[in-house]
Amino acid sequence: MADVVFMGTPEFALPALSALIARHRVRGVVTMPDRPAGRGLAARISPVKALALKHNLPLLQPRSLRREEAIAALGAWPADVYVVAAFGLILPQRVLDIPPRGSLNVHASLLPRWRGAAPIQAAIRAGDASSGVSLMLMDAGLDSGPVLAQRALSLAPDETAQSLHDRLATLGAALLIENLPDWLEGRLEPQPQDEAGVTLAPQLRKEDGWIDWSQPAQDIERQIRAFTPWPGSHTAWDGRKLKILQAEVVPGDAAPGQVVSLPDDPGIGTGAGLIRPLRLQLAGRRAQDSADFLRGRPAFLNARLGRPDQ
Repeated sequence: MADVVFMGTPEFALPALSALIARHRVRGVVTMPDRPAGRGLAARISPVKALALKHNLPLLQPRSLRREEAIAALGAWPADVYVVAAFGLILPQRVLDIPPRGSLNVHASLLPRWRGAAPIQAAIRAGDASSGVSLMLMDAGLDSGPVLAQRALSLAPDETAQSLHDRLATLGAALLIENLPDWLEGRLEPQPQDEAGVTLAPQLRKEDGWIDWSQPAQDIERQIRAFTPWPGSHTAWDGRKLKILQAEVVPGDAAPGQVVSLPDDPGIGTGAGLIRPLRLQLAGRRAQDSADFLRGRPAFLNARLGRPDQ
């Protein structure tokens, strides 16, 4: 049983923290500060904070880990190792040097592929056949440290960011618990990453969800799955935002963004092929199957979709 300090923020980190609580001594939890959310901008705590409070664990919520007070607070917690999962801040070398067995990161990709903040979405959008998790010994770079262990899985044809997120979160917790004892006992040798294989998955922005209909239908369909649930994939119709929640690629041809009639549903032209939207949601309305959406909005046929500024 080890003394561990855990750093994480979103739901992806919960399986790892739960597994550590069950098997080791979690001396403290570091998570991002509460953030305003919703119409009232009330402070919302992170999923990791909620779990830490449930188990009465000491909490630290720094805005930066470069400040002396944050470093001193961390140093006051006895720990053999730090474990990080989707925390939200890069750890400076001074923090990485505190625990005698270093800091381990549970990362949602098969490093060196998809370093960065959005590896799950990047894997789906790129059409990768597989993904996985890596247990990495952290350095001061961006997901650049040597790898201790990895585990892969295949992506389903209908894989979304949400479904892959859930699978990788569970897989990452299992990989951590399986390999942590060997690391603490010196039985694992970190393997440097192959820099020739590095790809980057930068932070997503809300505006990344706008669909570019000049792209091939296959790329757009992957975007829709990759951006489910956030930031979503959307277009503009009749001056309003229209979310495409689910779609498939079908044969055919039309101008990019042009809505055409198919035997059962509408189709939308792209740079190559057609997209058949299966579920849509107009801003301020509930989500609907495409047939129901079209039944109440016949003017959707023959419309031209695009961005608000087009």
